Amino acid sequence: MVTAITNARIFDGEQVIEATTVVIDGTRIAAVGGEPPLAAEVIDAAGATLLPGLIDAHTHSSDGTLALALRFGVTTELEMQGMNTRFSRSHITDDDTLADVRSAGFGVTPPGGHPSELIPDDFEFGPGPGEDDHNDGHDGPMPLMPFASTPEEAARFVPQLVEAGSDYIKFMVDDGSVEGHPGLPMLDQATLDAGVAEARRLGMLTIAHTLTADATRMAIDAGIHGLAHLFMDRPHTGDLVERIAAAGVFVVPCVVLNASMMGITASILADDPRVSGRLDDDWTGLLRGSYDRYPQGELEYVLDSVKALHDAGVEILAGTDAAPFPLPFMAGVAHGASLHHELQYLVRAGLTPVEALRAATSTPARLFGLDDRGRIAVGLRADMLLVDGDPTTRIDDTLNLRTVWRRGTPTHLTVS
Repeated sequence: MVTAITNARIFDGEQVIEATTVVIDGTRIAAVGGEPPLAAEVIDAAGATLLPGLIDAHTHSSDGTLALALRFGVTTELEMQGMNTRFSRSHITDDDTLADVRSAGFGVTPPGGHPSELIPDDFEFGPGPGEDDHNDGHDGPMPLMPFASTPEEAARFVPQLVEAGSDYIKFMVDDGSVEGHPGLPMLDQATLDAGVAEARRLGMLTIAHTLTADATRMAIDAGIHGLAHLFMDRPHTGDLVERIAAAGVFVVPCVVLNASMMGITASILADDPRVSGRLDDDWTGLLRGSYDRYPQGELEYVLDSVKALHDAGVEILAGTDAAPFPLPFMAGVAHGASLHHELQYLVRAGLTPVEALRAATSTPARLFGLDDRGRIAVGLRADMLLVDGDPTTRIDDTLNLRTVWRRGTPTHLTVS
């Protein structure tokens, strides 16, 4: 089937372009600009903006949350701890009712290290609301659990993670202080160095979970490629910003998560009818709560750090750290909806709307090697969303969703 979207303002992942027509043929973008084919189904997008499908650069996913993400125009999620590794997501790849996904598998951490402190002692994992008995719907092998306490163990686990299907390698660098668990077992510098070095030797992208400035410095010293969080324990310093920039490290700030950790809810987001109309009660309720584990934090410090990093040339990616199920102890963030909230926070921090949109489209696609998406260009996947208004000047307009395409297939936008 051939579909032509006409009279649209087109943000191609980098900038607004002069063309106003995009043609979808099957799963791919067949043309950008020109006249629509005579046999095409024509969609008049006058007054609307066409964007590449959004990419959430930090999630923890399940089939149910991938469906939820797609409903908000998030066509790809980058899982930073979870089950959807290369050999476990065959049911997702061609399912156009779910966002696509890439995964780190499980992050390298010591026994008893992060994220064990987040799980209540009496909590039993089981099917989440609307999920099947397998929790996530996949039928592949369980991901490797890389518990490492020594350099030798970290180096040994990395090739096993690659063999088990991890798309990139994540390292947990967390002493528990931000989560209210100071003294948590944590990777030491030598162990982190060895793991990162082995991953780089194998040509793997490396990501570090770092919520403090000290952990950030450790990750930079180890040679990490990217940070899955932005430090939130203190204001930035010129020295730390310069070190991150000089190392060429990218950052996924996850401001929505930092806000939640500080006790700031997303109730304003939950009250927005453009959001509530696409969420069920469990996820709406989750947005009205928060992690509330670091109430002494200052959100303005985080926003100032985002701006300082951006001004220093550090590449910023949009991510949320959304949980795989609406778990009450991981409140304040929801798949799909919170990525739009993150874009709003990035603009509040000082990025332009266009720069924020790049952080959720072309930039994560390029840095994570997803060369078939993240832009609107001939030959790429027809992962796109059409929104009323102009989010390149008013970022809030990303929530004015009209249509979402995943590989050329339109998806329903309301909750069933």
